[in-house]
Amino acid sequence: MKHFLRVFGVMIAITLLFAACGGDSESANDNGNGEESNGDESSSEMDTNIATIATGGSSGPYNVIATTLGEVYSSELDINSKTQTTGASVENLNLMKEEKVELAFVMSDALTQALEGIENFEEPVDNVEQIATLYPNFVQVVTTEGTGIETLDDLKGKRVAVGDQNSGVEVNAKNLLEGHGITYDDIDVDFLSYEEAADGIRSGQIDAAFLTSGLPNSSVLELSKSVDLKLVTIEKEKVEEIAQDEDYFVTEVIPEGTYDNDEPIETAAIMNALIVRSDLSEDDVYHLTKELFANLDKLESSHQAAADINIDDGQEGMVAPIHPGAERYYNEQ
Repeated sequence: MKHFLRVFGVMIAITLLFAACGGDSESANDNGNGEESNGDESSSEMDTNIATIATGGSSGPYNVIATTLGEVYSSELDINSKTQTTGASVENLNLMKEEKVELAFVMSDALTQALEGIENFEEPVDNVEQIATLYPNFVQVVTTEGTGIETLDDLKGKRVAVGDQNSGVEVNAKNLLEGHGITYDDIDVDFLSYEEAADGIRSGQIDAAFLTSGLPNSSVLELSKSVDLKLVTIEKEKVEEIAQDEDYFVTEVIPEGTYDNDEPIETAAIMNALIVRSDLSEDDVYHLTKELFANLDKLESSHQAAADINIDDGQEGMVAPIHPGAERYYNEQ
């Protein structure tokens, strides 16, 4: 009887042990909704714990959208993600080259120059890859009624703000002016941020300004409330002509009513890009890409320009090599 009880007790113990192991296994594969997990949760652990995003001026869409994206990365990936306010594209690319930031919002024209090591770049920036094509940046050339400025040809002899020096705004302003046969020698140039340019027009210190961004630009919106604002036309045929050499330019229109304008205004646009340092791991960039597209509603809530970001167009018009982590995410979709 003692021997029987001893054997019976061992059998019960073994049964309980198997039950416990089976329960742990089942719970490990359950995502809390009664569905089995594919194990992806464990892979969301990031190799890096910092993801600084270089943006642009404090009032621009880059900064607004990137701030929300940083909050998403911090909460969803459990990393320290924040933005760095900069002079925008050219500065952002130099920060990437110096490995001072992990991600950046840039315009495709400046990115093209960086990859080739031309214009504002003495040598190629070779440590960046692309996560996504984002939304179009509309070239918004603003003036006031009474200046006589209708098209870019009318800027000769005028005082013009062309963006922060070495910014993406200045890059496309200079290219568009040259496409119209205008150099900096033909105008009085001011290198001003969005806010400074709006203040300059408001005070009458400058005649016109380039403000290239998503729509609407908050500085232009504020300016439209205090002056008789006029949007300068960049003719479609001229943009198409310039795009033969600078293929990142596309024709666009600023929709009617964007700034209380009575009709659509023809202009040029350049696609924005979200880039990442190429030394970030494939897994890390996979998760950065995934959270970008999983939270588009939050980005759009922060700025309506983000409404044009979508996964179907995420790889369209890329000018930099795609990062393997981003490519993996697109392939899964």
